[in-house]
Amino acid sequence: MKSNRTSGCGGVCPAKFDKNISGVCPVTGKNHGAESQGSTGNAEGKSSSDPRLVPAKCPFGYDSGTFKLGSLSCMICQALLHECSRCMPCSHKFCKACVSRFKDCPLCGADIEGIEPDSELQALVDSFIDGHARIKRSHGSGETEVLGGKNKVIYEDVSMERGAFLVQQAMRAFRGQNIGSAKSRLSMSAEDIREELKSSEDNLELRSQLGAVLGMFGDCCRSLGDSPAAITYYEESAEFLSKLPTKDLELVHTLSVSLNKIGDLRYYGGDLKSARSYYARSLDVRRNAVKEHPALASQVIDLATSLAKVADVDRNLGNESTAVEGFKEAIECLEKLKLGTEQASLEQRRLSVLDFLHNQLEDR
Repeated sequence: MKSNRTSGCGGVCPAKFDKNISGVCPVTGKNHGAESQGSTGNAEGKSSSDPRLVPAKCPFGYDSGTFKLGSLSCMICQALLHECSRCMPCSHKFCKACVSRFKDCPLCGADIEGIEPDSELQALVDSFIDGHARIKRSHGSGETEVLGGKNKVIYEDVSMERGAFLVQQAMRAFRGQNIGSAKSRLSMSAEDIREELKSSEDNLELRSQLGAVLGMFGDCCRSLGDSPAAITYYEESAEFLSKLPTKDLELVHTLSVSLNKIGDLRYYGGDLKSARSYYARSLDVRRNAVKEHPALASQVIDLATSLAKVADVDRNLGNESTAVEGFKEAIECLEKLKLGTEQASLEQRRLSVLDFLHNQLEDR
């Protein structure tokens, strides 16, 4: 049965409200907006009072903590260069996918007469990843050096964990619409995590990281219009995340969003019954989250959004009375929610979802 998204949604899809507005990466636990502050792996949480600790330095002068990557990054997508290419005749360098969208050089404005691969610079980028993004070493495994024949100096590994570093680069590339670069970095990260899981199958942190990375893979495939591949990655992501403890709200949110994304793709593909099953699973996850954390406004808004999704499908399946009950329950959740002025972004989202819900009832 084909769905009618226009008539069923009143011209507005509830999926637009189902966004992760926390800005916190499910892999690193860091705020997306705080990239410039950096994450320094083993250096975090260590006392700077120990005179033996000497920060590691990059021979090229680049800083992996604050991501000042210099000539190793693409000025278009802001991520590490991927398939580095040189514009001719000006010789400025960018990711191949990024610069291919331009007729003039984005840096100097010169006409682009051709694009040539720069394998030498790309090899340097790859070496940078290997050198600055290694899996975090234990404190005792650092290199040592004797100073003055007496003191041992422990060189800290100040780079991020390889997986977190690559995921952050993937997110940058994705935002810059360089999907090939994003997929390449995510693939490397997933490969590392899977390798670690072979010897640590019960490691919950690794499993949650892999679930998040697979979800990002799904986003890449979805942006390329490859719905079947996107669904496969979202399903695998949900499988990993659903087996983890539900106390971590970020994991709960990531799981519910992955389930909803599968539901969205099934919906737009016309498989309403399958879409409803995934929306319902996400709704169950969010109901449990609200029970555990009833005072968190974001959880209540997420719950109302899931109620709207399920009700929308019910209406398209001809279950009008069930749909109305769902819309009314969602409205009740949001009308009870009172937000302060310091929560302006959440209030805007609450009002948008509430307006959508009222329109659904008025249309009938």
